[in-house]
Amino acid sequence: MPRDYYEILGVSKSATEQELKRSYRKLAMKYHPDRNPNDKDAEAKFKEASEAYEILSDAQKRAAYDQFGHAGVNQGGGHGGFGGGQQGFGDIFGDIFGDIFGGGGGQRSSGRSSRAQSRRGNDLQYNLEITLEEAVHGTTKKIKVPTYVSCDSCHGSGGSGKQACGTCHGAGAVRMSQGFFSVEQTCPTCHGSGHTIKDPCRACHGQGRKQDVKSLSVKIPAGVDTGDRIRLSGEGEAGENGAPAGDLYVQVHVKQHAIFERNGSDLYCEVPISIMTACLGGELDVPTIDGKVKLKIPAETQTGKMFRLRGKGVKALRGNSMGDLMCKVTVETPINLNSKQRELLEAFGDSIGEHQTHSPKSKSWFDNVKEFFAGN
Repeated sequence: MPRDYYEILGVSKSATEQELKRSYRKLAMKYHPDRNPNDKDAEAKFKEASEAYEILSDAQKRAAYDQFGHAGVNQGGGHGGFGGGQQGFGDIFGDIFGDIFGGGGGQRSSGRSSRAQSRRGNDLQYNLEITLEEAVHGTTKKIKVPTYVSCDSCHGSGGSGKQACGTCHGAGAVRMSQGFFSVEQTCPTCHGSGHTIKDPCRACHGQGRKQDVKSLSVKIPAGVDTGDRIRLSGEGEAGENGAPAGDLYVQVHVKQHAIFERNGSDLYCEVPISIMTACLGGELDVPTIDGKVKLKIPAETQTGKMFRLRGKGVKALRGNSMGDLMCKVTVETPINLNSKQRELLEAFGDSIGEHQTHSPKSKSWFDNVKEFFAGN
């Protein structure tokens, strides 16, 4: 007794057309004879799945099968069973196997198909490196992109004497029979355009495009960061025979800066200060992305203290909000001391005590050490 068609495809009786197609495509790709040469079992499963899909993808045949089972769709049952409607059968496989084998995106050919059109140019990517200053303020960069451009000799037409392709008769695709089914493929003569050129252009050899280096100006908006991508519509490869060009994507990479690090809209930097400034306080010039500003250091500032300068960061790429500049101070220890300086430091050390109990971090650390040893 023949197996149930729904069971063969692994779908329920309420399966939609898309679910049927999706299930059949998986089985067809798995068991197709070209993928399983000399495998009789795979060939049998492929034929079984193809028969099930041919019946269930046709609304009239599916209704007859649901009501009468296999008897309602056999070759003598008056409902045009498997093999009874070759045109519809061919259309189904032209659609499915066009997807599987890349034969033209699942479109069908009948006479002058919509497939008979020139191919759009490829999209391109250009990697652009800019400075942090350029990323913060925005800039315009000139770039050169090696690509296909429209032929200026024939203005993209490919030549003169345009005529329907003799192989596909203008359809852009041809059907090739493989056993009991047919597969639709892109025409090997016209490559899917549906026509040929009697007198091809000598400059581009009939393609309507040629290789060149395109010069472009790219506007970089303020606030871009590494990983952002700018799309230039129509600036990719020129299409064949006058078809639309692809797009150019400019991938941004921001160079590492000598002073600043960036995190989103905020900038970070380290500011070295002397021991005297840390102890007594003071004022010093610190750099920002737009120039110097005065930063007031309060007395008794500890190393690692973070100061926030509001609005001195990066403008957000979308919106008008501004980031901040975070300044981390680092207290520098003096080096190459002379004898007089050593005496003064030793006297200073004696005046504040052996363990510098006037320093809050030091006092806290020694208190913790005492507690640790007392507990052990």
